Formats: sequence, C-alpha cells, structure tokens
Amino acid sequence: MNTNLQIDKPILELENKIEEFKKLSKESNIDLSAEIKILSMKLENLKTDIYENLTPWQKVSLSRSNDRPTTQDYIEHICSDFIELHGDRLFKDDKSIIGGIGLIDGIPVTIIGHQKGKTVKENIKRNFGMPHPEGYRKALRLMKEADKFDRPIITFIDTPGAYCGIGAEERGQGEAIARNLLEMSSLKVPVISIVIGEGGSGGALALGVCNKLAMLEHSIYSVISPEGLSSILWKDASKSSEAANIMKLTSKDLYELNIVDKIIKEPLGGAQKDIGLVSKNIKEYVISEITNYKKLSNDEIILDRYEKFRKIGY
Repeated sequence: MNTNLQIDKPILELENKIEEFKKLSKESNIDLSAEIKILSMKLENLKTDIYENLTPWQKVSLSRSNDRPTTQDYIEHICSDFIELHGDRLFKDDKSIIGGIGLIDGIPVTIIGHQKGKTVKENIKRNFGMPHPEGYRKALRLMKEADKFDRPIITFIDTPGAYCGIGAEERGQGEAIARNLLEMSSLKVPVISIVIGEGGSGGALALGVCNKLAMLEHSIYSVISPEGLSSILWKDASKSSEAANIMKLTSKDLYELNIVDKIIKEPLGGAQKDIGLVSKNIKEYVISEITNYKKLSNDEIILDRYEKFRKIGY
C-alpha cells in the first residue's frame, strides 16, 4: 500500500480526468486540446499547492511511502562502482543495513545506510529497515575500515528505529548503538549523513554522528515516532497527527533549529517522481562537502564534528 495515497488523491483524480479527455479526443476525433491544456495547468498548480504546503503528518506519511527510493537505489545512481561488504564478524549479516566501498566521480568512499524493502517480502527480508545489533556492528566495522584507509563516509538514514525484539536486546542492542555513537565521534575522516526517508530514534542516530547532516525535503528526523509520542502523552496512538504537529520533525523545522545543515530539494510528488534528479542533487552535495574537508587535518575534522553537536540547542 502506498502510504501517501490520501495526499495524492485529488492529483490522481485530475490526472485520470486528463487521460479520459485524451482518450475521448482520440476515439471521437474531437479537438479537446484547449480543455486538456487548461486541466494540465490546473494539475501543475494543484501539485504545487499540495506539496509546498504539506502538514508535518503528511510529510511523515510521504517519508514512509513504499515508493520512496531506498539506500540501494541511491547507491546505484550516484556510484560508478560499488562493492557491498557483509557481516559484523561476530554473529551474522544484518540485511536491514547495507554498506560497502563505492566510487563517486572517482572518489573512493564508504557508504552505509538503512535498507527498507518495497514489497512485503522485501520488507520481511530487510526487517522493515529496523537493524539488529549486528547491523550496527557491521556499520561500525566498515566505518573503522574507512578510517584506516582514509575514505570519507556517507551514511543514508531511513529507519523507524532499531529493532526492539528479545533477541536484539539479548545481543546488546543498546550497547551496539552507544558504541557507534562513541566511535563515530572520534573518526578521523569526514562523515556526511543524509536522511532520505524516516529518521527514527537512536536507530537513526547510530549512523548520524556526522560532520554534516542533510535531509531530503520530505524526510523526517525525530527521537520518537508520532505514534509513540501520542501514546505517551495522551495514551492514544490515534492522535499521531497532533503529535507530529508539535514535534519539529520536518527538514524545514530542523534546518531552522540549526540541527540540519542542508535541505536537498525533491521534485513535486516526492523523490520517487524523479530519482535521477534527487540523486544528482545528493551527489553534488556530497562531492562539495568531501572537497571542503580535504582542506582540513584529521584533528580539525574531529573538532568540526564535536563543535557541530555542541552548538545544538544554543
């Protein structure tokens, strides 16, 4: 099910009407070009009006859309070559996090990201993008390898949160996340994080201790889901839309709070409407930041990351 269906409903209705006019024009040999042009202009205005004035809850829905591009999609578009690496060398390979070595315009980088599926079968395989401890330990292994070989690190954030099952807790979920936060803070290479969908809780932050944080325009980033907050505040998960309105979880809110460094624009309708354009925007941003950090020493990169987080809240 496409979770942003309600947002798109009036757009789809108008698109269907345009298709009906085109079909009628062709089958009945009637010139309806003027009517089709008027409806097409109305459609563009409607898209602009809807997607430039989304409520926080609508952005939550859009960020969770099954059609939304995943980490794997972006890797395929921005990397000329990519080798995926597997396993944490302790327990197993967690498929809800993918990572490896890639080339972006000839620059070797390590890319790590949460990976959701687009079908029920894929989501079961990927555990709906909710990592186990071994996923975070795999990510840390790849980060330390990147640090050793002086490769910049790119992380893509897209998760409802870390998996909270019994097995995950038994294998040290909290420790794995805390270890990532600790180790990432002292990496000598630049870390550039991009929230591409849903950035939820510590499960997201475990890949988000970075020098630069960017968000796609219609992504979200928060310490808890709107459903979780409404359950705590009002004992009623049905008030999720009200919770979203007060959480300051959109890219615009977080940019104004100086938590996010860059908002990467999306086409009308979301990233899924033109993944090529969004990938181009991501690639340009990443290359620009990597180029800037080449001018800094290892100690300066660590200090830059430290100061970024110390400034939050001031």
